[in-house]
Amino acid sequence: MAPKKGLLQRLNEGVVIGDGGFVFALEKRGYVKAGPWTPEATVENPEAVRQLHREFLRAGADVMQAFTFYASDDKLSNRGNESSKKYTCRGINDAACHLAREVAEEGNGLVAGGLSQTPTYLSGLGKENTQKEFQRQVDVFVENKVDFLIAEYFEHVEEIEWAIEVCLKSGLPVVASMCIGPEGDLHGIPAGECAVKMAKAGAHVVGINCHFDPFVTLEGLKKMKAALDAASIKVHLIAQPLAYLTPDAHKQGFIDLPEFPFALESRICTRWEMHRYAREAYNLGVRYIGGCCGFEPYHIRAVAEELATERGMLPKASEKHEPWAGGLKMHTKPWVRARATRNYWETLKPSSGRPYCSSMSKPDNWGVTAGDSILKQKTEATSEAEISQLRTKAKTVNGV
Repeated sequence: MAPKKGLLQRLNEGVVIGDGGFVFALEKRGYVKAGPWTPEATVENPEAVRQLHREFLRAGADVMQAFTFYASDDKLSNRGNESSKKYTCRGINDAACHLAREVAEEGNGLVAGGLSQTPTYLSGLGKENTQKEFQRQVDVFVENKVDFLIAEYFEHVEEIEWAIEVCLKSGLPVVASMCIGPEGDLHGIPAGECAVKMAKAGAHVVGINCHFDPFVTLEGLKKMKAALDAASIKVHLIAQPLAYLTPDAHKQGFIDLPEFPFALESRICTRWEMHRYAREAYNLGVRYIGGCCGFEPYHIRAVAEELATERGMLPKASEKHEPWAGGLKMHTKPWVRARATRNYWETLKPSSGRPYCSSMSKPDNWGVTAGDSILKQKTEATSEAEISQLRTKAKTVNGV
């Protein structure tokens, strides 16, 4: 048997499809607590995590990303879930790697170990302390022989540069992905400059994940690609956006939307919008194409079906799904059979079913990540005037 191709070889030869959003998917299924968003489900409910991996693999994902989001010890110590405080970064990440590897070996999948931004950085405790949190995670990933590392969900390019530095010591390929939009990071560094900084720090793949929908994310990636081209830097690009439409979100993306996190369902992209996302991402030059919060297996299946020619195959899950609604030709109702066309679904403007609801929202527009003390004061404020003063104070504290 020929050895399994690694991430960079696969990207050089074609396209790699990532998986979807474990945090939101498992929260909806009752295995993750909203707020902390920590992944102790890998220890408490491993079968739930295993099954979600399996569904993404069947849908066409090439990568089984270990469910290690927000699993640094400093984050776990703050998660406010008494029943899970006994779990550590090492225990959770080790279990996550075993689950991801088990499912990856059922197909031709790669296993990725992921780390994300830390409370240590946001608290201003410095590079050395922040990198210690990263190193503890990377040590577990190396012990578990993951195929590559992903530093994702970083709002500040400085912190992800520190993460890349730690990841590179492993000798593994490094993917770096920030949760930013076209405006750039929360210190005001433009998206293009963020890409250049990540690449110069040594990342092999750079891009954007989370916070924004596929099409806003691609606008940010266009800026990244232009800056990388201008600097004559050659790296691969990654896109792993939300499955929620966010045209009205601003710098902090869907977190600013009043529907976050429990009323986002009306914003979910259709599978047909995911076809469009996959094609536009591929045409832009993105070769690592996946999803983040809100992405379910059927979204990844749509990406895989759109790129079937480029990949030379359809996913296993397409056995139950004919491209562009072909299965509807067997429906008993003639008007539903008439919908078995690509044109019908590509041009449809879905309705929300909620009379008198607006099409967009008024975001909170914090624009920066305020410290816990500021957020606590905001929560306790009782008047609009107090809230306005706190917004101004928060922006001043964060150097805006």
